[in-house]
Formats: sequence, C-alpha cells, structure tokens
Amino acid sequence: MPVTLVIGAQWGDEGKGRIVDYLARQAHLVARFGGGPNAGHTVRVGDKTYKLRMVPSGVVAGVEHCVIGPGTVVSPAQLVAELDMLAFNGIETSRVWLSDLAHLILPYHVELDRAAERERGKQALGTTGNGIGPAYVDRVARVGLRAGDLRDMRRTRRTLYERAQALRTQGVKVDLDVLGAELEAHAQRLAPHIRDTVVLVHEVLERGGRVVVEGAQGTLLDVGLGTYPYVTSSTTVAGGAGAGVGFGPREVDCVVGVAKAYLTRVGGGPFPTELAGPQADELRSRGAEFGVVTGRPRRCGWLDAVALRYAVRINGITHLALTKLDVLDSFYEIPICTDYAGNEHWAWPFRVECGATPVYETHPGWLRPTVGAHAWDDLPFNARQYITAIEARAGVAVSYISVGAERSALVVRPGAPLAGAATAGP
Repeated sequence: MPVTLVIGAQWGDEGKGRIVDYLARQAHLVARFGGGPNAGHTVRVGDKTYKLRMVPSGVVAGVEHCVIGPGTVVSPAQLVAELDMLAFNGIETSRVWLSDLAHLILPYHVELDRAAERERGKQALGTTGNGIGPAYVDRVARVGLRAGDLRDMRRTRRTLYERAQALRTQGVKVDLDVLGAELEAHAQRLAPHIRDTVVLVHEVLERGGRVVVEGAQGTLLDVGLGTYPYVTSSTTVAGGAGAGVGFGPREVDCVVGVAKAYLTRVGGGPFPTELAGPQADELRSRGAEFGVVTGRPRRCGWLDAVALRYAVRINGITHLALTKLDVLDSFYEIPICTDYAGNEHWAWPFRVECGATPVYETHPGWLRPTVGAHAWDDLPFNARQYITAIEARAGVAVSYISVGAERSALVVRPGAPLAGAATAGP
C-alpha cells in the first residue's frame, strides 16, 4: 500500500504544499487529484518562495514524476506560464506530466464564471473567477475538451465551433480564430507533457515506488460534503483521490490531514469561529493570511474542533499535520471550539449553515517563540498541551507541526508517515 494522501482538513489554505514538499523527498511520484488553478500551494526554500497553482508541490523537491491527474481542470495558458516560471527559477519541468484525460479551462469558462458571480450580487459565492466551476459543468454535461484533444487540433476546432454556437444563445461570443490560434500554440508547448498518467502511476506502484497524492482546496469546501453552496466545484475529500488519479482504495497506506493551528476562510459562507477586530487582524498579519491566487485577505478565527473531527471522519485521516503554530506565539489565551449549541442531530453542513453557536474551551498561551523548534520537547509546555487538546478532540495524532514558513521549520514526531525514510531513488 504505497500511496500517501495529503488532504486539506479545513477550508483550504492549510499549508498542504509544505507537507507535500516534505513527503515528496521520499517519494517517486507526486500527483494532484482535483481542482483547478484556484488552488495555490506555497513552498518556501531559503529566500525563495514558489507559488504553485497546478503543478504538484513535489516539483520543488525534485521528485521523479509530477502528475496533474485526470480529475483536475487545467487552463493551458496558466499551466504554460507556471512551467515557464519554474524553468526560469532553475526547477526541472521535464518530469511534469499532464493527464490526457484532464479537462481544459478555456476563456469562455472564465467569462461564464465571472458573469455568474456578478449576477449573484450580495449572494456571490466568492469564487476566484478562474473558470473552474463552468469547466466542471461542461465536463459533467459532456461538452468539454480534454488535454488529449490538443493532439488533434482539427477535431478540436470542430468541437469549439459547436460549443460556440451553444454559447451564443447565452450571450457569450467566442472568437474562434483567436481561441484556435491560442490553443494551437499552447498545444505545441504542452505536447511533451501530455501523456497517459494512469499507466504511469501504476508502473510506479507495481515496481514498489512510493506515491504521494495531494488534494486541492479543503474538506469543508467539498462539493457534496462541504458548506454547500459555498463550496468548490470538485471533490476535495480522500474518497475522490482514486477517481482523480486512477487507482483503487487498496493502494492507500495513510491519509495525512493538514490543518492550521487556527482557522481561515476565503470567500462567502458560514464560519462559526470567525473573529473580528484586533485578534483577527493579528492572526491575519502574523500568518500572512492573503490568498496565493487572488491576494484577498482571509477571514480568520479560532480552531474549530467540531469541524476538524468531521474532516477526520469523512476522510479517514490517520495523521494530522498542524501548520502555523508559530502564529499563535503572541496570544495570552487561545480558545478551541469544542461544540456547537443546538441542532446536534443535523449533518455538520446544516449545523453551521443555520448559525451554529460555538462553545469554547480556553487554553493558556505560551508567549514564547516556537520558531526554531526541531523536536517535540523543544516546544513550550503550553504549546504541547494545546496540541494534545487538539489530538483529543480530533481523535487522531498530530504527527507534523510547522513552526515557520521555511520548509525546514517542521517538527516530525515518531510514527509520522515516511519519517526517517531514506530519500527515494530512481
């Protein structure tokens, strides 16, 4: 069972990139299973920061193969730009593979996305406007284009013509000459990267290689299990990883859920533990809580252990990675939401939608820097107590603790997946 899944256990922005970066150093292949370029994974190495939107975070660690899986939706223009950015920074990109089954985001998807948000007015969902939702709609409606279609531009142009006729009835005009020329240019640039990634993944598995699969966004944004309708357009939970890459559940060894030591959210939707005022400002400032893709300030609040326990259950999380513990170093008291008042027999999304009132348990702060800690015993006593309380509420061990933005600022506890494993060879 050589697959390790890395799943966001909150509303996204949990710091999955740096956990994948660590795990990738002992892996042969890293794959992304869903989402589009609305997800930003950040990896910081020394004084360099890499902000990745589609390419798996393992590319920075130099993993043998990086796969953008069949479950993703991909903007050819944005992927070309990202590959160019990585190459400019000296990162090898010849090992980045785009599944020929991944669906494409085209300019008219972006137009449809932004128009829909404008029409919603005050009820806007807070999408990034990158066309992800409309691309997934086209996929389900069976009118989308896949990366593999770029191999036959004559047939692709016919498909685009038919789609343009249908879009005309919605008031969306498509300049087929411009779009066709752009796609042909992108097709030439991406051709060396497009392949059957399902076979590649299984070749690695069959030779005993280790595979890390990363999610995009977070559990609480899952289209079916999240805070609907304020969700993303794809499956973000562990159950979607196999379908999004192309393997069965028997291949999975462990599921690492990534959660911040507090909580953030971007866009609209309920947020029971959201803060306002100086405490929210301090969390946002200390945590640099601004969107990787949009630059939007994130909404900030205390850790919600009810939501975290929900994430643990529906993902089958076996280990937690707790990120940004150092952001809490300056707080005298740190509350944890341990329950909601009322509606206890409702599904979690309905409980929060209907105005869940959080019940808090307050823990003393540690008022000492955690930055520089390399082992569990290096952390202040109150910080260890805070983490222990999270473990008790979530029902699973915290195996990784990040205490700074740099990739080496990570406490790895005994029993963590791949801890101490030898770096994977070819």
